[in-house]
Amino acid sequence: MRTPKTTKKIHPKYNCRAPTAQGRAAPLASLSLVVVLAFETMLAGCTVGPNYAAPSAPNVSRFTEKPVPSRTVSTDTTAGNTQTLVEGRDIQGDWWALFHSPQINALVERALKANPTLAAAQATLREARENTRAEQGSFFPQISASTSAERERTMLVSPVPQTYSLISGSLSVSYTLDAFGGIRRQVEQLNAQAEYERYELEATELTLIANVVNAAINEASLQAQIDTTHEIIRAYTAALDVTRRRFDAGGVSQVDVLQQQSLLDAQIATLPGLQKQLEQQRNQLAVYLGGLPTDYTGSTLDLAGLVLPEELPVSLPSSLVAQRPDIQAYGALLHSATANVGIAVANMLPQISLTGSYGREGSNYSNLFNPAGIVWSLAASLTQPVFEGGKLKAEKRAADAAVDVAAAQYSSTVNSAFQDVANALVAIHRDAETLAANLETQKTAAASLRVAQAQYRAGGGTYLNVLSAEQSDQSARLNLISSQATRYTDTVALFQALGGGWWHRSDVDPKVAQCCGAF
Repeated sequence: MRTPKTTKKIHPKYNCRAPTAQGRAAPLASLSLVVVLAFETMLAGCTVGPNYAAPSAPNVSRFTEKPVPSRTVSTDTTAGNTQTLVEGRDIQGDWWALFHSPQINALVERALKANPTLAAAQATLREARENTRAEQGSFFPQISASTSAERERTMLVSPVPQTYSLISGSLSVSYTLDAFGGIRRQVEQLNAQAEYERYELEATELTLIANVVNAAINEASLQAQIDTTHEIIRAYTAALDVTRRRFDAGGVSQVDVLQQQSLLDAQIATLPGLQKQLEQQRNQLAVYLGGLPTDYTGSTLDLAGLVLPEELPVSLPSSLVAQRPDIQAYGALLHSATANVGIAVANMLPQISLTGSYGREGSNYSNLFNPAGIVWSLAASLTQPVFEGGKLKAEKRAADAAVDVAAAQYSSTVNSAFQDVANALVAIHRDAETLAANLETQKTAAASLRVAQAQYRAGGGTYLNVLSAEQSDQSARLNLISSQATRYTDTVALFQALGGGWWHRSDVDPKVAQCCGAF
């Protein structure tokens, strides 16, 4: 007899292929043949619902409306060196090492090892991966073995009680055909969810590193501002002593003394606020490192000890979508939502299940393996939803709406990512100019103070001029420190906006690597 041929036809509604046998030589005679046919049906079956296609990257040639200069201005002060933007250069995984700060390197290492938020993201990824593997088990027949032994006493039809033993053992197989791809879509959805958790982990890690580096820079900046404020207070105190002596000698009025005292008091009043910010910044840094505020005693980081990277990589706009973990995370959510549409469609279609069992029964172990003790069963079932009160159609419409939501969120995330890069590039240049301007302001204010003091000592100027010059000098010195710190944090913002080079990092947590592989 000629072997039956299997042809494949395209389903007109769902664009899927279904096998149609032209004939069989004989009825199915064994459970193994049923399982084989089930696998054939699944492999040759269809997957209903739309297939996911990743959105294309924005077709733009630059991040900003107008081209950004490739070099920043140079200033002869801390963090004042020129930075050059190198278009198309890749980002190294440990970008924070470019600051050449052992303190920052140590803080980042501690945070990556001990931060509980990062640990939670790692565990969430492992959970998602295992959920996917669990669902993949639905592709295969479910096989179970059972055995039992019982002793019964019954009356039956005879008035004489009958006592007998029954020993049985069986192997059961159940299998749900994935004829329309519902299970495949469920696995696809769970895998997309795992991909989302993977990129969420990368985004969490990138944010943590950037927060740690920024916190260390801000701590150093606040400490420098406090030190400068103490210097100003000492200078104002000395000036007040001189003014009082001159008042005692009749050289100045009491108004001059009170004005100098007021200036000193105002400067002293700024210290608690700066110290509060410093202590709160240290508390925040302690939490980033995975500890309590009592676990962190501060660092010895000094702004002048940091190196401002001279060359900054700027990725091509076409590469940003692949580099930003938050964009990839929302892409995975869009993939998950698309797969859910297929699940909703599959739920409207027939569900086919096969069950079978093979075993033996006997009154004792000696006759358990007699041919007469063989028992078996074979069954197939088909379930087609007929009336659900509109539930299934509503679920399909809800799944379609969820795709629209995910697509809009993806688009919004892409727009925000490009905005982040554009803002960082603008800040790199404008804040370099601000630093240069603040340095000139500080130099001018210092010179003005020296002239005002000299004129006053020579009797050619008013004390009001001295007070005004002191205020200008104090403000300029603090603004200069703030501008220096901003140059460093602008650099951090650019690396973060470009994705942070996570694709080059190899320090994946061992549990994550074992579960999910290297990224």
